[in-house]
Amino acid sequence: MQLNNTEIVIATHNKGKIPEISSLVKPYGCIVSIASDYNICEPVEDGLTFEDNALLKARHSAKASTKVSLADDSGLCVVGLDNKPGIYSARYAGAKKDFNLAIQRINDELNDRKVTDMSAFFVCCLAIVNPITKQELVFRGEVHGQLTFPPRGNKGFGYDPIFIPDGYDITFGEMEPQQKHLISHRSDAFRKMKEFCFA
Repeated sequence: MQLNNTEIVIATHNKGKIPEISSLVKPYGCIVSIASDYNICEPVEDGLTFEDNALLKARHSAKASTKVSLADDSGLCVVGLDNKPGIYSARYAGAKKDFNLAIQRINDELNDRKVTDMSAFFVCCLAIVNPITKQELVFRGEVHGQLTFPPRGNKGFGYDPIFIPDGYDITFGEMEPQQKHLISHRSDAFRKMKEFCFA
């Protein structure tokens, strides 16, 4: 599925993700629009995996817009919490998308279980759906690291202020966006996608 110079609808309503995903595809001449440009509502995410939910969102957007759609499903997996919140990462933040609340919930759950292993990893699955050719592709990326409390930095979004990637001593929330984009779970998934979709 070649996507150079293609109009791509980014199937997300998460404002934090839009610039990150846009920056990945724009160098290839892609014209980027977002789901809200087409008044596409968010589908119910009832998949059991990141891959399921990414495909569900991409299919929904492709059908509604009749254009190639790119969806991202991502989340934080905390080893000491049996890889939770995982696919429920956004739902931990509640209806108001309050990630301060979500971060506090994770901290509380770790304390309740008396967990000392702060290992965690971010997962990102990127799904591409072409409604004309019916092609569908999914790519998974990961970045591993450690959690830290209290949160540090305000340059990222979501759980970035509590995640220190392996090999670094600062959180994603303290990193400049360009630096984060080089090592993030989203860029890992995009590197895999690039081999199949961009010349």
